[in-house]
Amino acid sequence: MDQHLAVFITVAEKQNFSRAAEELHMTQPAVSQYIQALERTMGTKLLERSNKYVHLNKAGEIVYHHAKEIVGLYGKMHYLIDDLTNNPNGLLSIGASYSFGEYVLPQLIADMQKKYPQIKPAITIGNTKEIAELVLGHQLDVGIVEGQYKEKNLKIEPFAVDKMSIVASPKNRLSHIEGEVSITDIEKEIWIVRENGSGTREATEKLFNQLNIAPKKILEFGSTQLIKESVEAGIGISLLSDWVIRKERDFGSLAVIKVKGFSLTREFSVVLRSPFQTKALSVFLKLLKGQNEKADKQL
Repeated sequence: MDQHLAVFITVAEKQNFSRAAEELHMTQPAVSQYIQALERTMGTKLLERSNKYVHLNKAGEIVYHHAKEIVGLYGKMHYLIDDLTNNPNGLLSIGASYSFGEYVLPQLIADMQKKYPQIKPAITIGNTKEIAELVLGHQLDVGIVEGQYKEKNLKIEPFAVDKMSIVASPKNRLSHIEGEVSITDIEKEIWIVRENGSGTREATEKLFNQLNIAPKKILEFGSTQLIKESVEAGIGISLLSDWVIRKERDFGSLAVIKVKGFSLTREFSVVLRSPFQTKALSVFLKLLKGQNEKADKQL
């Protein structure tokens, strides 16, 4: 019966069977069957139907009011039972931008699988704009994005500060300059940047504005890994997260270029759509905070 009530609540709020079906990832005939079954159980019609919209009648308003309370209590009951048994489980869909998703998230997922093997993570990697839109569309439970992304219908909470560095091949002429290089020096270089919509691209544009430079040649690549390998190959220079270049910096395959007057940081943020959290999501967010503290110590 809880499923019937959940479907009824969605139809009442969307005022349309098609939109409710889309929200619930169901077919419209299936939604209609749930509503009809609930009306048979209640012994009366609950909705007034027109060509495009449906509206609650008096009986529907009563059922809607109590259904919201019942579904809320049902969800709370399950949450408390999970808490009691300390047994978080089920599918958790996680989205992350490239920098975090490819270089920090894997260790976090490994830790989560060791401690909570019944949680089944599904990972989506994309640029900041893509991940935020998937969360907004209820296709992801949680997203991790870069930069100053804003969307009024999303809850966006910064959880980590990421330092950015200009990097070049050890064979690049800038790598052999002692001390800091000049702004003019880096302006003359070929810059390799991410695509529009990426948090790293946003940070790069911020750098250009901060230093008031306009590089003559810019190459746009859609992958952070491709940019790293291209910089290593000597094609050009780039701005990347310190988390992303940690191994290359330690192995000496990438050199950090120090520039006069340059210092740039950005935020990594958690993106949520629903104010309600499953046990699995709560566990992930707790581990995320711990992973951030661990990563900070390694940099």
